[in-house]
Amino acid sequence: MALSHSNDRARTDTLLAHAGRDPAAHRGMVNTPVYRTSTVIFPTLASYRARKDQGDKFVRYGRHGTPTTYAFEEAIAALEGGYKSVAVPNGLAAIVASLAAFSRPGGHVLVPDNVYTPARRFCERRLPQWGMEVEFYRPGEGAALGARMKPATVAVYCESPGSQTFEVQDIPAIAEQARRRGIPVLADNTWATPYFLQPFELGIDVSIHAATKYIGGHSDLMLGVVTANEKHWGAVHRAVDDLGYSVSPDDCWQALRGLRTLGVRLRQQMRNALAVAQWLREQPAVARVAYPALPGDPGHALWKRDFRGAASLFSVCLKPMPDEALETLLDSMTLFGIGSSWGGYESLVNVVNAQSSRSVTAYRPDGPAIRLHIGLEDPADLIADLDQAFAAAGLRQA
Repeated sequence: MALSHSNDRARTDTLLAHAGRDPAAHRGMVNTPVYRTSTVIFPTLASYRARKDQGDKFVRYGRHGTPTTYAFEEAIAALEGGYKSVAVPNGLAAIVASLAAFSRPGGHVLVPDNVYTPARRFCERRLPQWGMEVEFYRPGEGAALGARMKPATVAVYCESPGSQTFEVQDIPAIAEQARRRGIPVLADNTWATPYFLQPFELGIDVSIHAATKYIGGHSDLMLGVVTANEKHWGAVHRAVDDLGYSVSPDDCWQALRGLRTLGVRLRQQMRNALAVAQWLREQPAVARVAYPALPGDPGHALWKRDFRGAASLFSVCLKPMPDEALETLLDSMTLFGIGSSWGGYESLVNVVNAQSSRSVTAYRPDGPAIRLHIGLEDPADLIADLDQAFAAAGLRQA
C-alpha cells in the first residue's frame, strides 16, 4: 500500500498501521516475517557480481539487512518524511554513525551543551582523535548560532528537548543559518518520535532515534535508526557500513510490532504525563516542573509551534532537601521503577545529574532534580504513589 506522510494525525495513524507492510510479497502474511540469514545464495556468478548494483536495500548479505530489516527502515522513512532510513544496534550507535558520516580531519561540529551524556563522551573522547574540533553551545541560541558556524563546520547537532533538562531548541532558525552555509543539521528526535515531530519539515537533514524507546515501546529491545534526506543519505549509509553495524532481524520485527501501537500509546502517555505534571506543580516540595507541554515552561511557545504533542518524559526540580529525604522519596515509590531508559509502557524515575556533563551552561537548581517517565498506568494511581512517597520522605509540608 503506497502511502505518503501528511501533517494530519489521522493520516499518520494510517501510516503506522500500513507502512513497511507488503502481504502480497510474503504469501499473504499481515506482518513481514523474520528473515534470519548471514549467507545469501545467488543463482549465477553474474548475479553475484551484480549484487552491489541493485541498490542499498537489495538483500545480498546478512550484515546489510534482510527483508525484515528493510521493512522496518521503510516504515520509519515514511513516518519521518525522509528519503531513506537505516537501522543500527542502539541509539548511541545512531548518534555515532551520524556524526561519523560528516567528520573529517580539521572539521568543526557544533553540539548543544545539554546533549545526551553518552553522545557528549563520544564527542569529547573520539572526535578529537579523528582531528575534529567540537564546540558546545547553549541550547537556546537559535539564529544566533550562525555566528559560531565556520568554514570548517561540517555539521550542527541538535537535541530538542534535552533529555534531562528539556530545553527546546529553535530548530527552524538553526536550520536556516546552516542552510545558508551548506551545513547539514543532525537532530535527535527520540523524545518526540515522528508521531509528534516531523524533522524534515523543520529543516533537519539527518534524524536520529533510539528505537529502544517509544518506537519499540516495551522495554525489551536495543535498536537505533537514522533517517536522512536524499542529499545526505549516501554519507550516512556509507558510515553505517564502514562502522560494521548490523542489527538482528528479530529486533526489527519487534520494533515493527511496537510501531503499530505508537500513536495510541503516545496519546495516552501524554494525557497521563500532563495529569501527573500538573499535580506535581502544586506540591510544596516542588520548585519547578521542566515539561515543554506545560504553559509557562520556557520552551512552551517553541513546543507549541513545532510539535504536535509531547512525550511522557520530563524533569522535576525539587526544593532543597537532605540526601536522605531524596533517597526515601525514590525508594518509597512502588509504581515507578528506578532505572535507565524510558519510552516503555511502565513508569520510571531517576536522578538528574546534568551539571557534571556541561561546559558552557550552568545547571544548578537549588535542590535535587529527578526525571520521570510516565507509563500507561492509571494517572490517579501514579499520583497516589507519588503522594505517599512525598509523605514518606516528610516532604508534604516542605
